[in-house]
Amino acid sequence: MNATRAIVILVVVCAAVLAWSAIRPCSYDVWAFEIAAGVIGVAILAAIHRRFRFSNLVYVLVGIHFAILAVAAKYTYAEMPLFNWLRDTLHLARNHYDRVGHFAQGFVPAIIAREVLLRTTGLRRGKMLSVLCACMCLAISAAWEIIEWWTVVLFYPSAGPEWLGLQGDPWDAQWDMFMALAGAAAALVLLSRTHDRSMAAAGLAPATTGSG
Repeated sequence: MNATRAIVILVVVCAAVLAWSAIRPCSYDVWAFEIAAGVIGVAILAAIHRRFRFSNLVYVLVGIHFAILAVAAKYTYAEMPLFNWLRDTLHLARNHYDRVGHFAQGFVPAIIAREVLLRTTGLRRGKMLSVLCACMCLAISAAWEIIEWWTVVLFYPSAGPEWLGLQGDPWDAQWDMFMALAGAAAALVLLSRTHDRSMAAAGLAPATTGSG
């Protein structure tokens, strides 16, 4: 599949999911905040696809991640209906959809980071590459927690716990970062070989110099 066709499919799928999520969301303020990163990410991929075409695996993962973000934007992470049902049925302490979201926050960027590093830095496949990818995902997760913190401080100072969806968990931010790290590790263990095959199928050769 060529770059143009792949990105068109991704944009069309994400646009359809975006339109669905925008229909009577729980709150348009929350909707805009939660979906913004996904929209910006897809827009960047579309803008650069001729200069830096990613593997089809990356585009598929981005589409899945966008859908996860869109569901959260529509219902909020704390009130996602399916996970409310799981909470009540399994007698869980909270709605765990936010854990899924933060797992994806590590899982998908890990493969994106792996491809960028392999193709632009000369790093070889190996432990150092995986460590750097995982560290990048953890840094992204930490940065997101800082963004959420300052959003609450500036705009929602009297409703911080509710807006953040803490659900009574004082360690929610730490759990979020841990889940992102776990997602990154899982992606690197489970998908590295599939990722290599996807890059090869698209004719995307890694840089040939360097170490790692």
